Amino acid sequence: MSARYTAAEMMTVTASRALTNGQSCFVGIGLPSEAANLARLTHAPEVVLIYESGTLETKPDVLPLSIGDGELCETALITVSVPEMFRYWVQGGRIDVGFLGAAQIDKFANLNTTLIGDYRAPKVRLPGGGGAPEMATCTGEIFITLKHSKRTFVDTVDFVTTVGFGRDGKARENVPNIGAGPTRVITDLCVMQPDADTNELTVASLHPGVSREEVIEATGWQIAFADELATTAEPGDEELTVLRQLKERTAQHHDAS
Repeated sequence: MSARYTAAEMMTVTASRALTNGQSCFVGIGLPSEAANLARLTHAPEVVLIYESGTLETKPDVLPLSIGDGELCETALITVSVPEMFRYWVQGGRIDVGFLGAAQIDKFANLNTTLIGDYRAPKVRLPGGGGAPEMATCTGEIFITLKHSKRTFVDTVDFVTTVGFGRDGKARENVPNIGAGPTRVITDLCVMQPDADTNELTVASLHPGVSREEVIEATGWQIAFADELATTAEPGDEELTVLRQLKERTAQHHDAS
Protein backbone atom coordinates (compact mmCIF):
# COMPACT_ATOMS: atom_id res chain seq x y z
CA MET A 1 0.00 0.00 0.00
CA SER A 2 1.24 3.47 -0.85
CA ALA A 3 2.60 5.74 1.87
CA ARG A 4 0.23 8.38 0.45
CA TYR A 5 -2.91 6.62 1.73
CA THR A 6 -3.97 3.81 4.05
CA ALA A 7 -5.73 0.55 3.20
CA ALA A 8 -8.87 1.92 4.90
CA GLU A 9 -8.76 5.05 2.74
CA MET A 10 -8.28 2.93 -0.37
CA MET A 11 -11.41 0.97 0.54
CA THR A 12 -13.56 4.02 1.26
CA VAL A 13 -12.53 5.87 -1.90
CA THR A 14 -13.10 2.78 -4.05
CA ALA A 15 -16.51 2.21 -2.47
CA SER A 16 -17.48 5.85 -2.99
CA ARG A 17 -16.71 5.58 -6.70
CA ALA A 18 -19.38 2.90 -7.05
CA LEU A 19 -22.04 5.61 -6.66
CA THR A 20 -22.96 7.95 -9.49
CA ASN A 21 -24.77 11.28 -9.77
CA GLY A 22 -28.54 11.10 -9.57
CA GLN A 23 -28.75 7.67 -7.94
CA SER A 24 -30.91 7.19 -4.86
CA CYS A 25 -28.96 5.29 -2.21
CA PHE A 26 -30.22 3.71 1.01
CA VAL A 27 -27.22 4.06 3.32
CA GLY A 28 -26.10 1.79 6.14
CA ILE A 29 -24.25 3.22 9.15
CA GLY A 30 -20.46 2.90 9.39
CA LEU A 31 -18.31 2.25 6.34
CA PRO A 32 -21.22 2.55 3.85
CA SER A 33 -22.11 5.98 5.27
CA GLU A 34 -18.50 7.12 5.03
CA ALA A 35 -18.23 6.04 1.39
CA ALA A 36 -21.64 7.44 0.37
CA ASN A 37 -20.95 10.85 1.88
CA LEU A 38 -17.51 10.96 0.28
CA ALA A 39 -19.20 10.38 -3.08
CA ARG A 40 -21.65 13.22 -2.37
CA LEU A 41 -18.80 15.58 -1.46
CA THR A 42 -16.70 14.74 -4.54
CA HIS A 43 -17.79 13.25 -7.87
CA ALA A 44 -21.53 12.70 -7.20
CA PRO A 45 -22.97 15.86 -5.60
CA GLU A 46 -26.47 14.98 -6.80
CA VAL A 47 -26.57 11.49 -5.27
CA VAL A 48 -29.67 11.19 -3.04
CA LEU A 49 -28.76 9.70 0.35
CA ILE A 50 -31.55 8.06 2.33
CA TYR A 51 -31.27 6.64 5.84
CA GLU A 52 -33.51 4.12 7.60
CA SER A 53 -34.88 6.68 10.07
CA GLY A 54 -36.78 8.34 7.20
CA THR A 55 -34.39 11.12 6.19
CA LEU A 56 -34.49 11.82 2.45
CA GLU A 57 -31.76 13.63 0.51
CA THR A 58 -29.77 14.20 3.68
CA LYS A 59 -26.46 16.09 3.48
CA PRO A 60 -24.67 15.66 6.81
CA ASP A 61 -21.61 17.77 7.51
CA VAL A 62 -20.29 15.03 9.81
CA LEU A 63 -20.80 11.27 9.76
CA PRO A 64 -23.73 10.06 11.90
CA LEU A 65 -23.23 7.71 14.83
CA SER A 66 -26.56 6.00 14.18
CA ILE A 67 -29.70 6.29 12.06
CA GLY A 68 -31.17 8.39 14.87
CA ASP A 69 -28.39 11.00 14.77
CA GLY A 70 -29.88 14.50 14.68
CA GLU A 71 -27.38 15.51 11.98
CA LEU A 72 -29.35 13.43 9.49
CA CYS A 73 -32.74 15.00 10.17
CA GLU A 74 -31.33 18.54 10.40
CA THR A 75 -29.71 18.32 6.96
CA ALA A 76 -32.42 16.33 5.16
CA LEU A 77 -34.73 17.70 2.50
CA ILE A 78 -37.57 16.00 4.36
CA THR A 79 -38.07 13.38 7.05
CA VAL A 80 -40.86 10.81 6.64
CA SER A 81 -42.15 8.15 9.01
CA VAL A 82 -40.40 4.79 9.11
CA PRO A 83 -43.54 2.96 7.82
CA GLU A 84 -43.67 5.34 4.87
CA MET A 85 -39.95 4.88 4.27
CA PHE A 86 -40.28 1.14 3.93
CA ARG A 87 -43.73 0.77 2.38
CA TYR A 88 -43.50 3.57 -0.19
CA TRP A 89 -39.79 4.13 -0.85
CA VAL A 90 -38.10 0.76 -0.26
CA GLN A 91 -40.83 -1.79 -1.03
CA GLY A 92 -42.13 0.49 -3.75
CA GLY A 93 -38.87 0.00 -5.67
CA ARG A 94 -37.93 3.68 -5.63
CA ILE A 95 -34.34 3.22 -4.45
CA ASP A 96 -31.54 2.41 -6.87
CA VAL A 97 -28.81 1.19 -4.51
CA GLY A 98 -28.54 -0.19 -1.01
CA PHE A 99 -25.10 0.28 0.60
CA LEU A 100 -24.44 -2.23 3.40
CA GLY A 101 -21.89 -3.57 5.85
CA ALA A 102 -22.07 -6.73 8.01
CA ALA A 103 -20.35 -8.86 10.63
CA GLN A 104 -20.08 -11.85 8.28
CA ILE A 105 -20.36 -12.43 4.54
CA ASP A 106 -20.10 -15.75 2.70
CA LYS A 107 -19.17 -16.80 -0.82
CA PHE A 108 -22.72 -16.17 -2.09
CA ALA A 109 -22.81 -12.67 -0.55
CA ASN A 110 -25.27 -13.57 2.21
CA LEU A 111 -24.87 -11.22 5.18
CA ASN A 112 -25.05 -11.89 8.90
CA THR A 113 -25.74 -9.13 11.43
CA THR A 114 -27.75 -11.28 13.87
CA LEU A 115 -25.44 -13.53 15.88
CA ILE A 116 -22.15 -15.44 15.96
CA GLY A 117 -22.31 -19.14 16.77
CA ASP A 118 -25.31 -21.43 17.18
CA TYR A 119 -28.72 -19.77 17.03
CA ARG A 120 -29.90 -21.45 20.26
CA ALA A 121 -26.73 -20.61 22.21
CA PRO A 122 -24.89 -17.82 20.38
CA LYS A 123 -21.42 -16.67 21.36
CA VAL A 124 -22.31 -13.08 20.47
CA ARG A 125 -25.60 -11.35 19.72
CA LEU A 126 -25.38 -8.62 17.06
CA PRO A 127 -27.67 -5.63 16.40
CA GLY A 128 -29.85 -7.44 13.86
CA GLY A 129 -30.98 -6.72 10.33
CA GLY A 130 -32.65 -3.33 10.61
CA GLY A 131 -33.70 -2.39 7.09
CA ALA A 132 -31.02 -4.48 5.34
CA PRO A 133 -33.22 -7.51 4.48
CA GLU A 134 -35.76 -5.27 2.73
CA MET A 135 -32.99 -3.36 0.98
CA ALA A 136 -31.53 -6.58 -0.40
CA THR A 137 -34.81 -7.62 -2.00
CA CYS A 138 -36.37 -4.29 -3.01
CA THR A 139 -33.58 -1.97 -4.17
CA GLY A 140 -32.11 -2.14 -7.66
CA GLU A 141 -28.76 -3.51 -6.49
CA ILE A 142 -26.61 -3.82 -3.38
CA PHE A 143 -23.06 -2.59 -2.73
CA ILE A 144 -21.23 -4.02 0.29
CA THR A 145 -18.10 -2.66 1.94
CA LEU A 146 -16.19 -4.57 4.63
CA LYS A 147 -12.69 -4.97 6.04
CA HIS A 148 -11.22 -8.19 4.72
CA SER A 149 -10.46 -11.02 7.17
CA LYS A 150 -11.29 -14.70 7.68
CA ARG A 151 -13.40 -13.65 10.66
CA THR A 152 -15.68 -11.69 8.33
CA PHE A 153 -15.34 -13.53 5.00
CA VAL A 154 -16.54 -17.00 5.96
CA ASP A 155 -17.49 -20.03 3.89
CA THR A 156 -21.00 -20.09 5.39
CA VAL A 157 -22.51 -17.35 7.54
CA ASP A 158 -23.79 -18.44 10.95
CA PHE A 159 -27.17 -16.84 10.19
CA VAL A 160 -28.59 -15.37 6.99
CA THR A 161 -29.88 -11.98 8.10
CA THR A 162 -29.80 -10.48 4.61
CA VAL A 163 -29.97 -12.71 1.56
CA GLY A 164 -27.41 -12.32 -1.16
CA PHE A 165 -27.86 -15.32 -3.43
CA GLY A 166 -28.86 -17.86 -0.78
CA ARG A 167 -27.01 -20.87 0.59
CA ASP A 168 -26.78 -22.43 -2.88
CA GLY A 169 -26.37 -19.29 -4.96
CA LYS A 170 -29.82 -19.69 -6.54
CA ALA A 171 -32.13 -17.79 -4.17
CA ARG A 172 -32.95 -15.07 -6.70
CA GLU A 173 -33.73 -17.37 -9.60
CA ASN A 174 -37.31 -17.17 -10.87
CA VAL A 175 -38.31 -14.75 -8.10
CA PRO A 176 -40.43 -11.87 -9.45
CA ASN A 177 -40.04 -8.26 -8.34
CA ILE A 178 -36.66 -8.72 -6.71
CA GLY A 179 -33.56 -6.60 -7.21
CA ALA A 180 -30.28 -7.74 -8.72
CA GLY A 181 -28.82 -8.27 -5.25
CA PRO A 182 -25.14 -7.73 -4.42
CA THR A 183 -23.28 -6.55 -7.52
CA ARG A 184 -19.97 -5.66 -5.86
CA VAL A 185 -18.14 -6.11 -2.57
CA ILE A 186 -15.41 -3.59 -1.78
CA THR A 187 -12.78 -4.41 0.84
CA ASP A 188 -9.44 -3.00 1.93
CA LEU A 189 -7.74 -5.59 -0.33
CA CYS A 190 -9.86 -5.92 -3.45
CA VAL A 191 -13.16 -5.61 -5.28
CA MET A 192 -15.33 -8.72 -5.68
CA GLN A 193 -18.27 -9.37 -7.98
CA PRO A 194 -20.60 -12.37 -8.29
CA ASP A 195 -19.69 -14.87 -10.99
CA ALA A 196 -22.08 -14.64 -13.92
CA ASP A 197 -22.87 -18.38 -13.81
CA THR A 198 -22.62 -19.42 -10.14
CA ASN A 199 -23.06 -16.10 -8.28
CA GLU A 200 -20.05 -17.00 -6.13
CA LEU A 201 -18.00 -13.94 -5.22
CA THR A 202 -14.93 -13.59 -7.42
CA VAL A 203 -12.08 -11.10 -7.19
CA ALA A 204 -12.45 -8.62 -10.07
CA SER A 205 -9.62 -6.24 -9.09
CA LEU A 206 -6.77 -6.09 -6.60
CA HIS A 207 -5.88 -2.85 -4.87
CA PRO A 208 -2.37 -1.53 -5.66
CA GLY A 209 0.33 -3.46 -3.81
CA VAL A 210 -2.02 -6.30 -2.77
CA SER A 211 -1.17 -9.84 -3.87
CA ARG A 212 -3.43 -12.79 -4.64
CA GLU A 213 -1.86 -14.59 -1.68
CA GLU A 214 -2.98 -11.85 0.72
CA VAL A 215 -6.57 -12.15 -0.46
CA ILE A 216 -6.49 -15.95 -0.26
CA GLU A 217 -5.09 -15.78 3.28
CA ALA A 218 -7.83 -13.36 4.38
CA THR A 219 -10.76 -15.30 2.87
CA GLY A 220 -12.55 -18.22 4.50
CA TRP A 221 -13.29 -20.09 1.28
CA GLN A 222 -11.32 -21.03 -1.84
CA ILE A 223 -11.62 -17.65 -3.51
CA ALA A 224 -11.57 -17.42 -7.31
CA PHE A 225 -10.01 -14.64 -9.39
CA ALA A 226 -11.26 -13.16 -12.65
CA ASP A 227 -9.44 -14.30 -15.79
CA GLU A 228 -8.73 -10.65 -16.60
CA LEU A 229 -7.82 -9.40 -13.14
CA ALA A 230 -7.71 -5.62 -12.92
CA THR A 231 -5.82 -3.26 -10.62
CA THR A 232 -8.01 -0.81 -8.71
CA ALA A 233 -7.34 2.86 -9.45
CA GLU A 234 -5.55 4.68 -6.64
CA PRO A 235 -7.28 7.45 -4.65
CA GLY A 236 -6.87 10.96 -6.00
CA ASP A 237 -5.52 13.84 -3.92
CA GLU A 238 -8.90 15.58 -3.75
CA GLU A 239 -10.65 12.40 -2.61
CA LEU A 240 -8.12 11.88 0.16
CA THR A 241 -8.29 15.50 1.28
CA VAL A 242 -12.10 15.54 1.42
CA LEU A 243 -12.22 12.18 3.22
CA ARG A 244 -9.70 13.24 5.85
CA GLN A 245 -11.46 16.53 6.43
CA LEU A 246 -14.79 14.71 6.80
CA LYS A 247 -13.35 12.30 9.36
CA GLU A 248 -11.62 15.10 11.26
CA ARG A 249 -14.86 17.13 11.45
CA THR A 250 -16.69 14.04 12.60
CA ALA A 251 -14.20 13.28 15.37
CA GLN A 252 -14.23 16.86 16.62
CA HIS A 253 -18.02 17.07 16.51
CA HIS A 254 -18.63 13.85 18.43
CA ASP A 255 -15.84 14.55 20.95
CA ALA A 256 -17.42 17.94 21.66
CA SER A 257 -20.80 16.31 22.14
